[in-house]
Order: sequence, then structure tokens, then C-alpha cells
Amino acid sequence: MAHSPNKLIPESYDPAPSLGLDPTVSAVAAPSGEVSAVAYFVSSDGEVPAEVGLDRVALVAAGFTGAAAQTLYLPGDGTTAVIAVGAGGGTARTVDELRDVAAAFARAAARHARIAVVLPEGHGVDGTLAGQAVVEGVLLARYRYSALKSAPKDVAVERLEIIGAGEGAAAGAVRGKVLARSAALARDLANNPPGHLTAVEYADFATEQGPQFGLGVESFDKAQLIEMGCGGLLGVNAGSVEEPRLIVLRYVPEGEPTGHVALVGKGIMYDSGGISLKPSDPMHLAMKMDMAGSAAVLAAMTGLRDLGAMVAVSAWLVCTDNMPSGTATKLGDVLTARNGTTVEVKNTDAEGRLVMMDALCLAMEEKPDAIVDIATLTGAAMAALGTLVGATLGNDQPLIEQLKSAAEVSGESLWQLPLEASYRAQLDSDIADISNMGGPTAGAITAALFLSEFVKGTPWAHLDIAGTMKSDIDDSWRSRGATGYGTRLLSEFLASYSK
Repeated sequence: MAHSPNKLIPESYDPAPSLGLDPTVSAVAAPSGEVSAVAYFVSSDGEVPAEVGLDRVALVAAGFTGAAAQTLYLPGDGTTAVIAVGAGGGTARTVDELRDVAAAFARAAARHARIAVVLPEGHGVDGTLAGQAVVEGVLLARYRYSALKSAPKDVAVERLEIIGAGEGAAAGAVRGKVLARSAALARDLANNPPGHLTAVEYADFATEQGPQFGLGVESFDKAQLIEMGCGGLLGVNAGSVEEPRLIVLRYVPEGEPTGHVALVGKGIMYDSGGISLKPSDPMHLAMKMDMAGSAAVLAAMTGLRDLGAMVAVSAWLVCTDNMPSGTATKLGDVLTARNGTTVEVKNTDAEGRLVMMDALCLAMEEKPDAIVDIATLTGAAMAALGTLVGATLGNDQPLIEQLKSAAEVSGESLWQLPLEASYRAQLDSDIADISNMGGPTAGAITAALFLSEFVKGTPWAHLDIAGTMKSDIDDSWRSRGATGYGTRLLSEFLASYSK
């Protein structure tokens, strides 16, 4: 990927190092001699597996009770370590519990590249789902973005063996690997410093990498965007020295498609707030991740062929940074969307909806069966739901139910907020068709109402991931930094989509 000549970026810099990782994942009858650490699940109230080598009294004396995700590292015979992993009470597990326990083991075995997980009898999860969840938990927990470290110390997983998952575990493990790869790619892209991944470089990356995953890729530059009438994207870009880009991705399955879904991803490569400048606080520092919605879309699409998705997908990534300067869009300016709608800008930090309106217009022109957008859109969503739950709103309940079902499978929590029409008046403008800012409350809802103006007549759902885009700590499968939230959710949704 070519970088701007005025940037001091190493020629060998890779914006997505996770794409180069290719661990072996398999379901086997017993741990092989090739692994150096093995996990055994220990419940808080059941029998202790004999392979652990300690009884319940000895484990409790060592401070290990079997509480969920608790770990105890035990040197094993020879070169293989044994790691007891707490599974909580009872024997039956859920998919989320298996993913979380596998993640806890992966962190406890951080210095081991070749590892195995032994699941207990009677865990109660379908073998395919169990294999998938274990692989997701292990690989996502071990994720680290170390492309800019001079001497990274993290050990990548080279081999993962799963024992006792049940019938279908091998296929589930392979599926989990695809989903974990996609989520890791989304994390890589969002973790990039803003000076290392501009909109132009992002488009170059998509163009270079897309075809190997069966994707068609088009990129539209500033001159083309002017011809296309994308006034929202151009207006947000007005204060920047970096050109904007519209990236269009297309996936067509082998055989007759079961439908056509359009995706829209917000790609603000860095959000200073523009003239409505953000305060210099930790959240401002995280604004390199304001393109996490577009990263989730791109990353999810890289896995569609491997997942056997039968729906045709078109994706629209609207990419620019949002900077203050003498040429920046000002409060009170009016921008014209692709479909001719005029928008009064009352706050330049409400920029995501401005770039997304153009993408939604373009998506509508193709008459898809459904449109789903995903964006780090509002602090209001984070205030309402925190950092572990994303928000969804939309105009079509069956579509939203499919997204909620996908979220249950992926373990990415999603909560529906009402698209309350009575709040629409807050977006009225005295001089334009609509303004980009509502009142002081219900910000997530008024933002969604703004977007809904551009999708009338088509089933549409909106995902607000502002709170879930990053984690400040290592938490289960969420590694510190960008989480890749939405990637596996969209993947599961598209793989099972029905009109």
C-alpha cells in the first residue's frame, strides 16, 4: 500500500498485520504432542478432571474456586503446562460462556503458541457452535496490534486443538477462524493511527485486498464525488488537506442470490469535531476509531465467501477526516445531499450522519431488499447503553429481529431503541429541508431519525456502535483497543439473511 511521501512511515508498515496470521485449528480426540499448554474446565461444584493433577481441596488452597473465567497455571509433566479454567456452577454451558472461558484460557496461556482446549462432557452446546465459540474466544483474546512496536513480545496462536466439543466441531472451528480473522481485520484498521491510514490509503488497501476475498472494489475520488453530488461527504472533508474517498464493495455469491442487502459504514478516519472542536480528552484520542463502522463492514465482507453466504451484498464506505481550518464547513452552512435534500449544519461534530446520507442515497438507487448501516454515531448511545451494548433502530421490525438474532450468536450485545417519530420536529430547519442536529436529549434517536429520511420505502436498520467500538481493558474476548464490534454480528446476519 502506497503512503504519502511526506509521511515518515516505514516502507514495511502493514496496516492489517492480522491478515498474515493463519493458525491451524482442528477438532481432535485428545491433545497432541505438538501443544505446550492444555486447558481443562473446572466447575465450582463438580468433579475436578483428573488431568489437572490436584483435587478440590488443593485447588481451593491455591486460591482457585472454579469461578467463571478464573485460571490457575500448573506446570505439567514434561513440556506441557496444564491450565485449570473456572467454568462456574453446574455442567451445562452457553455459547457465550464457552467463548468467555476459552478467552480466559488464551490469556493465561499468553506465552504459548500451540495450545489445546478440553471441553467437559455434558457441556450442552451444539458441537458446531462449541467449536466456533472456542476458536473465537481464543483468537480474539490473543489479538494484539503491534505493527508499530519495535520489538513486540506478544506470541501469536499457531495451533489450536479442541477436544470434546461434539459432532460438527471441526466445521465450527473453521467457521470460528473465519469470523475471528474478520474481527481482527476490523480491529487492525481501527487501531491504525490517523496519519498511517488516511481515506486515500484506506481505499488503496481495500482495492488491493478485496479481490482475494472475492470482492469487487471501486473507489471514487474527490473530483468524482463532486460530479456525483455527494455534498455531505464533501462538506465534512472541506477542512482537510486529505482527499475523501467513497469505497464501494460488492459480493456476489455462486448461484442464485437469496436477496440483496446494502451496507453503509461510517468512515471518519479522524474526528476532531471540525469547527465544533472536541475537548482534548481520552475520547478525542480514540477518534482514530471513528471509522470503526466502515471497518466492520469491510471486514465482514471479507468472510462472506468462506461462510458460504448466498445473499448479494453491496457496501458503501464514506471516508474522510473531519478537521478545522479556514476552509472547513461552518455552523449555519447548508449542504446538499446526493438526492437533493438540503441540510443546515448546526454542529460540525454531527458529521457522521452527513457523510452517511450520501451513501444511503446511493444505496437506495440500487433498490436493495434491505439496508443496514453501522456507525460510531452518538455519545448518547454510549450514555444510554454503556460500552458493552450497541444500539439498533430502524423502520422494519423483521429486519431488526434478524440483527438481534445474529447478535445473540456472535455475543455482541444489541438493544433496540425506539425510532420515535415525534422527535423528528427537533431536526427542523428554518432555511433548509432538515438540520443535522436535534435537541439536548434523545441524541441517538434523533440521529437515527435524520438517517431515516434517506431510506424511505426500504427496510432499514441502523447500528450505533459508539460505545462498543473500543475497550480500555482486556475483557474476555475483547482485547484492549478497538473491539471490532459489529463485524461478526454482520457476518452472522448476512450468512443467514432472508427477505
